[in-house]
Order: sequence, then C-alpha cells, then structure tokens
Amino acid sequence: MATILGIESTCDETAASVVLDGYDVRSNVVASQVELHEKYRGVVPEIASRAHIENILPVVREALHSAACGLATIDAIAVAHRPGLVGSLLIGVTAAKTLAWSLGKPLIGVDHVHAHLYSVKLETNQDPPMPAVGLVVSGGHTALYRVNSWSDVTLIGSTIDDAVGEAYDKVAAVLDLGYPGGPVIDKLAAEGEANIQFPRSLLGRESLDFSFSGLKTAVLYNVRGVPGRRHVTPPPPPPPPPDEKRLRDIAASFQAACVGTILEKLKRALRKTRGRSVIVGGGVSANQGLREALKTLPVPTFVPPMRYCTDNAAMSAGLAHVKYTAGQFSSLDLDAITYSEIARKG
Repeated sequence: MATILGIESTCDETAASVVLDGYDVRSNVVASQVELHEKYRGVVPEIASRAHIENILPVVREALHSAACGLATIDAIAVAHRPGLVGSLLIGVTAAKTLAWSLGKPLIGVDHVHAHLYSVKLETNQDPPMPAVGLVVSGGHTALYRVNSWSDVTLIGSTIDDAVGEAYDKVAAVLDLGYPGGPVIDKLAAEGEANIQFPRSLLGRESLDFSFSGLKTAVLYNVRGVPGRRHVTPPPPPPPPPDEKRLRDIAASFQAACVGTILEKLKRALRKTRGRSVIVGGGVSANQGLREALKTLPVPTFVPPMRYCTDNAAMSAGLAHVKYTAGQFSSLDLDAITYSEIARKG
C-alpha cells in the first residue's frame, strides 16, 4: 500500500491530494482562481503565478489534514510538471522538490494531460479495456491518444488552433455570458434547438486533428454580422441582439457542432487503433451534451466523476502510483515543461 501526496499547479488551480494505492482518494483540495481571471475572460499567467505562491502551502496543509495523515506517512511526492504555464508550473515543481528532498521521499513527475485520462480510475479502481482511445478536452487541450496501458500513452491527434474549451470561452464572450463559458453554454444548449448549421471542420478524410477556430468565427458572424458586407451600398443593418430564445438556439447549435466533430474524430480513432474502449478526461468531459453523445459509441466509454473533470491533484497522485510501483522516480533536477516546449519537440 502506497500513500502519495500529489501537487497540481499547471494553470490556474492550486491543488493537493492524498491518494492511496492509485485510486483511494483520501483528500482532494483545490483553490480556484476563477474570480481572479473572470474580468479578463481568460487566464492571466502572471496573476496565476502569484496566486499559486499564496495558495500552495495552505492547500498542501489542508490536504494532509483532511486525509488525517502527516508528512511522515507519505511514501512519495507527485507533481504535474508538464505541460502548463511556466510560472505556474514552477511553483508546484519547486514545492514538490523541496518536500521530497527534506523528507527523503521519492519524487515522481507526471504528465498533466495523461493524468486527466487516469482520472477515470479514481475511486472506482476500474481499468478500461485496452487498447483504448483517450480523449482529453479542456480549455487548453483537445487531443486524442492511443492508450495501451497507463504507462504507454501515444498522441495520435490534436488541435491545430483553439482547444474546444477555449472555443466555449470565446463564444461565451461573444454572447456576453461571462467566464468560464462551458457550464453556461451547456445549460443553455439543453434548453435550445440546434437549428443553425454551423461549420464542422473535419480536416482530411482520415485526419484525427481538430480545428474550432472557424466554428467560433461563424458564431461571431451570426451574432454581429459579416464584416465584409458592411462595404456594400447600402450596408445591411447589423443583426439585432439575440433574444433569450435565439441565445439558447445559438448555444445548442454551437454545442451540436462541437460534439458532432468530437464524436466523428473518436469514431475515426477507434477504427484506426481498433480500440476496445474510450477514455475521456478534462474540464469539458463534464459537459452533459458530450456525455450523452458518448453513449452512442460502439464501445464502452469511461468518464471521470464530475469532481475530477477539472484540474486536480488526485489524478496526478493516482497516476504517480503506476510509476511508484514500477520504481520510476524523478531526480531533483526535474524540469517544468511548458506547452511550447512540447510542441517544439514534437
């Protein structure tokens, strides 16, 4: 039995968690920064970093207290060290290194995105049939993976522009719905009709990559009019502000385009990989429209409990157990690795 303390600070959530044996979550503490970033309608890296500095020690202390354990009973320290915002990552990585060194405990660095996939195992201890197709959907990621095992995960498709969660936030800004956009659009979509044919970019016939930039722009033009048409004489009047019904229909139509695109890519990935199941993680995995659509797939689909959809440390501590069991520990020169570094290295 191994007890692992996990630390998460990849973006705008400061989190710590104590997990036993890779699935038994004894505590899961998350300090959210939504209110700090709300007026900017997106995460401001400098603000996120300062908040992590203020939150990291209180969050770790609360996680240990909630789990009713002391540092002496911890077997290893896990930290999500990639990918993320460099200033945010450094706070968590530095805290984890310091704890590991001072306690003489193993340090285990984990991939934040792979941890999102592992979140389906938390509490249930259920392993999906493998090979599986993994889908991570969030504000920073829209990517497909072939998952042969929890320690053998290969990227097979990703977004070439906006992540799906980012598209939700930008569309919410266009519709003046506030930040974050995902939950409010999901709620409105359930009350509306998908009666607007927004584009669904599928790229090449067999492509597993995603593109949501055109969809976001189509919503903008639907709401505010097409800029080029203002140069005709006489210019057409701009569309009226959407009333409540039209707002719900726009949300439903936008969500239908997002979910339809994701579903088609999953079907392609299943054919290519001969996957036996689908594993979904990330903040957008909480979307009810997506969850309903996943039920139509021809293989079993696994999604995490709602509390583990968004960024948290339990998923990192859980995934670290796989490495702990295999004796795969990190050295104290563990690096914080950003999104751009991963993209540059391919």
